[in-house]
Parts: sequence; C-alpha cells; structure tokens
Amino acid sequence: MIEYILNTDKEFFLLINNGLANPFLDWLCPWLRKQEIWYPLYALIVYFIIRMYKKESWKILLAGALMILGTDQFSANLVKNTFMRLRPCNEPSLAGQVRHLIESCNGYSFISAHATNHFAIAVFVICYFKSYSVYITPIALLWASSIIFSQVYVGVHYPLDVIVGGLTGSLFGYAFAKYSLKYIKIVEKRQNHQDTKGTKFH
Repeated sequence: MIEYILNTDKEFFLLINNGLANPFLDWLCPWLRKQEIWYPLYALIVYFIIRMYKKESWKILLAGALMILGTDQFSANLVKNTFMRLRPCNEPSLAGQVRHLIESCNGYSFISAHATNHFAIAVFVICYFKSYSVYITPIALLWASSIIFSQVYVGVHYPLDVIVGGLTGSLFGYAFAKYSLKYIKIVEKRQNHQDTKGTKFH
C-alpha cells in the first residue's frame, strides 16, 4: 500500500514537473518560493493587525511568531528527520527525469516546511480577519497554494509533501488563532470586569 502511494506520488510529481513545463512557469515558480519576495506582504499583514487590534496586537503578533517557530521546527526538524525521504532532485529512481530549476537540493523532502509555514500563516490571517473573509480567504489560500505548487514544479518536493505540509500548517494556524483569540477575549473580559468594579467605588 505504501509503495503504491509513493509510486503514485512520483507519477503526479512528473506530471507537474515535466508535463506542465513552459517558459513562463520556469521563470515564475523559482521566484514564488523565495521567502524574501514576500517580505512586503508580511509587513502589510503586521500593519493591518496593529491597525485593527491596536493594544492587543502584540499578543497576536507573538502568537503568530510562536506559530511559525512551531511549524518550522515541527516540519523541518522533527518530521523530515523522522521519515528522511529524499527530495525528487536527489531520488535515484528519477535520475534524468527531474527538471531541477533551483540551485539547492539539500535536506529531506517530507514534509514541506514551505507548505507548513505558509498555510499556517494563511489560515491564521483568515481567522483574524473574519469580517473580510469573503476577500481574504480566496486570496490567502491562492497565495499559499501558488507557493507549494512552485515547490513541486521546481523539483524539490513531491505533491504528497506539500499536501500533508499544507494540512499540517492549516491545523497549526487554526489552533494558534483559536487559542490566542480566546486568550485575548478572556483578558478583555477581566479588564472590563475590573473597570466596572473600579467605577462602582467612585
């Protein structure tokens, strides 16, 4: 069963890596996966969190930072070092078939840290901007999906790597958003209760 799944995964990888090959994606995908090109977007997210949540924003940003640290350590260290799956660009059975479009091919393949981190961010942002979910949700999911698609297209991950990574990241994003929102509401209730008690004595 496992062998069947892995072989099917390789077939889908070749379908994306080879079957969809074209000059435009050859240029675009290596750029999409670069973290540094998304720095302005990260800064914009931080700006809107601060603007919307004001004095509570530092708690949200701290939760987000801890989430990214957690997803990165979980995927890049724990899971990868447990399964030790070779990347497609290093897989002997795929030698001569992989279009490897970036310089690096280090580390293990399962699961994708890019997928875990970016889907965690996407779901976290969706949860915190519920009032704009009609617009935010498709944009955030399309953004994260384009990055993980690029990981397969450039030859460093299999589809299963990014699918499981995306699902794992979504769980992290939802959990951190849910519990940080719950904490903020608890703090607000306590502050309101204290303010009410203080007012009665004046």
